[in-house]
Amino acid sequence: MLRPSIVPNPLALANVFRQQSYTPRPIPSFEEARPQLPIPILPGYAQWEEMYWRAWELAWGNLRQPTAASSLISNYLNVSPVAERLYLWDTALMVQFGIYGRHAFNFVGTLNNFYAHQQDDGFISRELDAPSGAPRYAPFDPNGTGPNVVAWSEWRYFRVAGDMERLEQVFAPLLAYHQWCSANRTWRDGLYWATGESSGMANQGRVPGDHRHHHHWAWVDASLQAAVNGLALQQMALALGQQTAAQSLAAERAQLTRTINAKLWNEESRFYQDLGPQGEFSAVKSVAAYWALLDKELVPPPRLEPFVRHLRESGAFKRPHPVPTLSADSPNYDQETGGYWRGGVWPAMNFMVLKGLRTADQHALAFEIATQHLQQVGEVFRQTHTFWQNYAPETAAPGLNGRPDYVGWAGLSPIAILLEDVLGLMSDWPQRRIMWDRRLPCQGAYGVQNYPLGPNYTVDLLGDDETIYVTTDVPFTLVLRTPEMSLQKAIAPGTTEIPLG
Repeated sequence: MLRPSIVPNPLALANVFRQQSYTPRPIPSFEEARPQLPIPILPGYAQWEEMYWRAWELAWGNLRQPTAASSLISNYLNVSPVAERLYLWDTALMVQFGIYGRHAFNFVGTLNNFYAHQQDDGFISRELDAPSGAPRYAPFDPNGTGPNVVAWSEWRYFRVAGDMERLEQVFAPLLAYHQWCSANRTWRDGLYWATGESSGMANQGRVPGDHRHHHHWAWVDASLQAAVNGLALQQMALALGQQTAAQSLAAERAQLTRTINAKLWNEESRFYQDLGPQGEFSAVKSVAAYWALLDKELVPPPRLEPFVRHLRESGAFKRPHPVPTLSADSPNYDQETGGYWRGGVWPAMNFMVLKGLRTADQHALAFEIATQHLQQVGEVFRQTHTFWQNYAPETAAPGLNGRPDYVGWAGLSPIAILLEDVLGLMSDWPQRRIMWDRRLPCQGAYGVQNYPLGPNYTVDLLGDDETIYVTTDVPFTLVLRTPEMSLQKAIAPGTTEIPLG
């Protein structure tokens, strides 16, 4: 049994998920679900279309119902066919491609199982036992929780789906968890600590010593994630009309941002890095630093270009398969297999980097990295007929200890990265807006059909170099961008033609 909470948090006590139990809901077959999924149209890229549909099929094979003896409250997506555990940050990232299948299955409901097991003080275990539903970690285990990216995940879901009822339900448990992390995972200066285990990047070797201990270092990813999560919570509070909470979160985030920039920026390397107890920087550059790009106010303008430049340099993160989890000039970099987290290419980390680049208005670089990543994933798919947990950084090959059929977050590459960063589509339902960043050279009209918009609408977006065709059942604004031009167009129900000449 887990150790009882010491100081109850009223927000955790108000968590509605803790009062829920499982109501059996059938899981549709993939054949039943497929007509409700978006359809990418990609002339000349048949393999990417094949990968897209195969990823959905594998994901459907990993959908589960809780057993009768389980304390889980929701149907869920497992990371792989053999997994016996649910992982908090895997789930937060898997939701990001599950967004596009929401009309067929409630992927975000997988997170409900973690909220249902929140303790009175706000703690959420980073793992649940899948057969029983029981949390696998106690609150004061240094490896017990993290990474804290769940509010960011839920905010992205809200921006796409516009589910205000869900936002109202998740805000209290998310804020309680954020407060728990602030109270229990920080040093006196406000920077956060983690371990190799709780960071999710077990063997990176960023700090000396055993990966199950923090070693009194300030961890760059934990600190940056707290700022990004704080921004998401602040935006949630504003959307829910909770001004006092929004002001408190804004003040906390501003202070943390100042401390991060004062202490974790290494001017010599022009990079955010872990900080040791004697004021020393880590010897390696981790992809974890790019969580900084997800908050537009976190990286000061003079630092943005040199910070992003590492992604453009072959001696750092621009490898044949971008983006390695360690830069190539780091002492622990493993160029053969990627050494798991010592240079392996992980779809979830690439997704994070791409979202950060989009936030920082680095759209051309995001497209370049996304297409190169998808080409490498495609070559491995051609060889092995499946998707892998991680990939080698120098060759088209699975990475060290990578698991096959990992959909799971490997689905981010052929689904979410394809739709958002290769096709360039992103919706913002609260603003009734779709952004389309068109850069893909195609042998004809390309785009997507049956694209889910808001809670239950769809849209078809197809276009060539001369005309865009939009067919929808709901009005919205299309924000179109190409390397040559940009425009904004109000779209009415029906079919709209937009000339590009």
